[in-house]
Amino acid sequence: MEEITQGVNNINLANDSHKKNRIQVSNTKKPLFFYVNLAKRYMQQYNEVELSALGMAIATVVTIAEILKNNGLAVDKKITATTVDMKDDPRGRPVQKAKIEILLGKIEKFDELMAAAAEERGGVDGEE
Repeated sequence: MEEITQGVNNINLANDSHKKNRIQVSNTKKPLFFYVNLAKRYMQQYNEVELSALGMAIATVVTIAEILKNNGLAVDKKITATTVDMKDDPRGRPVQKAKIEILLGKIEKFDELMAAAAEERGGVDGEE
């Protein structure tokens, strides 16, 4: 029985391994800067982050990407816009929704900038 459980866990890990750096953004569940900070953490860990959203959350993803780029932390690697069929209709008919995926990579000085920001926060906290 233990071998079966381990086999199932290995299958799940194999399917998830290529998308560990993906953040699926919702514009209703979490505040904007939750996603900005999560994206920074993912870039530290994986060197890049993929932001993904459907429908009305697309504006949120674009805003997150622009904040990271304007702060000099990330660069665009790839942007994909598509439509996907969803069963949103109460009658079960498929409804098309817009989908965006933005792949951001960290810039060369990313780690230096993040260390400086952490040091700045540490200095402010230590003075109080």
